[in-house]
Amino acid sequence: MTGQHRIVVLGAGYAGLAAARRLARTARGARITVVDAHESFVERVRLHQQAAGQRISSWDLREALESKKIGFVRAMATDIDTAAKRVVLDVAPALDYDILIYALGSVADAESVPGVAEHAYSVATQEDVHALSAVRGPVAIVGAGATGIELAAELAESHPGTKVLLLGSEEPGAWLSARAQAHIRRTLERLGVEIRSGAKVIEVSPEGPRLADGSLVEAATTVWTTGFRVPALAARAGLAVDSDGRVLTDVTLRSVSHPDIYAAGDAAVIAGPGGRDLRMACATALPTGKHAADAAVARMRGREPAPLRFRYVLQCISLGRRDAVVQAVHADDTPARIVLTGRTGAWVKERIVRSAVWAARP
Repeated sequence: MTGQHRIVVLGAGYAGLAAARRLARTARGARITVVDAHESFVERVRLHQQAAGQRISSWDLREALESKKIGFVRAMATDIDTAAKRVVLDVAPALDYDILIYALGSVADAESVPGVAEHAYSVATQEDVHALSAVRGPVAIVGAGATGIELAAELAESHPGTKVLLLGSEEPGAWLSARAQAHIRRTLERLGVEIRSGAKVIEVSPEGPRLADGSLVEAATTVWTTGFRVPALAARAGLAVDSDGRVLTDVTLRSVSHPDIYAAGDAAVIAGPGGRDLRMACATALPTGKHAADAAVARMRGREPAPLRFRYVLQCISLGRRDAVVQAVHADDTPARIVLTGRTGAWVKERIVRSAVWAARP
C-alpha cells in the first residue's frame, strides 16, 4: 500500500471514530482524514444526563485524531461528487478520496409530526441539548423508547420537584421482556414520573402535545424522543438508499451502487441476524465502523473482505444514576431470559458506556 491512497471518513460519532481508529492501525501509508461539523466529541449516550443538568466529559477531536496522524477537518459536507470522487465542504476546500466511509449518524425526526420543530426540544445532538438548557416543568417527554425512558428517569431524579410525564403509544420498554418492563415502570413511578401509555401524539403546540383523542397534555417543556432521520447527503449524491435515506450496503458494508464508498452506523442499512436490519445504536455503530474500515483495507490490499458477522448481546437502559435495566438478548436482538436491574444493572451499564468511549477514541 502506498501513500497515494486517500481515505475520507465522514462523521466523527461512534461509527466514524471507530473506523478512523482501525484505519490508523491497519491502513499504513494511507492518508486518513475525518470530517465533522463539531470540534469536540461528546458521548451521545450520555446526552440525557446533560439535559438533566449534569456535566459530561468531552474531548477535542483535532487533538485526539492528529495525535494518531489522522487528519481532521471541521466542516459540514454539502455534496459528494461521486464521479470525481470528491467531498464538497461548506467552509473548507473539497477533499478528494479513493475510499469514502460514510458515517454521518442520525438526528431527531422533527418533521413527521406538526409542531415538533417549532415547539419541542430533543436530546439527539449536542446542539439539541444546548437548546434545552433550562428545563421548566411540567415536562412532557414524547416517546417511551430507550431515550425517553432514560431522560424521564434522569430528570425526575435530578429535579424531584419537577413534574415529568412520559407519553408513549406502547408501554415503556415494550420490546423487552415482561420482567424488564415491570422494573422500568416500577422505577419510573417510584421517581414520580407519570406514565401515559397508548398516547399517540399528533401535534405539538406551545401549550404541549396534543393527542389523537383531541386532548391536550399541558406542558411548559416538550421533549421529542421518538423517531430519528439521517442526513439527505447520500440520497442527494445519487447513492442507493432506502426510503429513509440510509445507504444500502452489501455484506461487507460497501455501498451497493458505489464500490468506493462504505457506510456504517445509523446512516446505513445493514442486514443482521434473523433477516432484521441492525438498529440505530452505539452497539451497532462501533462494530460496523470497524468492519467498514477492515473491508476497505482488505480491498486496497487486493483481498476480498469477510462479510460482517454480528450479533447483539445486551440492551441497557439507565434509570437514573443508581438503577438500570440490562436485558440479555438473542443474536437477533429479541429478549432472552436474563435481566439485571438495580445497582448491579447500573454498574454494568456504566462500564459498557465507558468501554464504548474507549473503543471510539483514537
